[in-house]
Amino acid sequence: MTTGAELRRREAPIGELPPLPVADSLEAVRREVVICTQCPRLVRYRERVAHEKKREFREEEYWGRPVPGFGDPSARLVAVGLAPAAHGSNRTGRVFTGDRSAAFLVRAFHEAGFANQPTSLHRGDGLRYRDLYLTAALRCAPPDNRPTPEERAHCAPFLERELRLLSETRAILALGGFAWDAVREVVPRVYGGERPKGAFAHGAALPLGPGRPILWGSFHPSPQNTNTGKLTLPMLVGLLRRIRDSYETSTPVRTRHP
Repeated sequence: MTTGAELRRREAPIGELPPLPVADSLEAVRREVVICTQCPRLVRYRERVAHEKKREFREEEYWGRPVPGFGDPSARLVAVGLAPAAHGSNRTGRVFTGDRSAAFLVRAFHEAGFANQPTSLHRGDGLRYRDLYLTAALRCAPPDNRPTPEERAHCAPFLERELRLLSETRAILALGGFAWDAVREVVPRVYGGERPKGAFAHGAALPLGPGRPILWGSFHPSPQNTNTGKLTLPMLVGLLRRIRDSYETSTPVRTRHP
């Protein structure tokens, strides 16, 4: 079958040929993420933090760049966080690695059977995710953990492409309200239809349509939530098991929206 792009190439004058479509991949997304400089405020902040460093990490070389997603490319569960922590992922270069939020989250993943070990300390520490891909709505550490709407919009295409490429996705877990809204924003471009309506809550489950994944919500595993008991390890492990049970007994999702 002749595609529309091929027809346009045949009809275009010599010297004005549009480029042929190039197959996307998670590796291509990763390469583009780590060199992104679209948000000047975030670039300045991530580089300043990497230069000044935290006292306990002063002997380490900080990553200081945008942080790509990490995990199983055949995952049925995609977890989406807010953004890299200034002295966590912005230091280590791997999403949810090297800070207290990561310690809590990865322990929960391990107890629920999604991770091969209960710790996430640095790249190359042997961590592997099974049936799980972990990413974030924002790829750079924002000052005071407060990204602007424009900064979220600049990162949205990365999340959109990841969800398109993760073709086995049966569930999306938003870690916090910011991630919940970021996922809902890209859903129409990934799966078609309208922006889904639904309020964020821990344990909330928002079906994205027949044959599509379910969007789940969890409180973010920040120290503010875990130290106060707003989010406990049994709460998160129980939710992860509930999510797995939901898709292991459901029908497969359809292919992505063209």
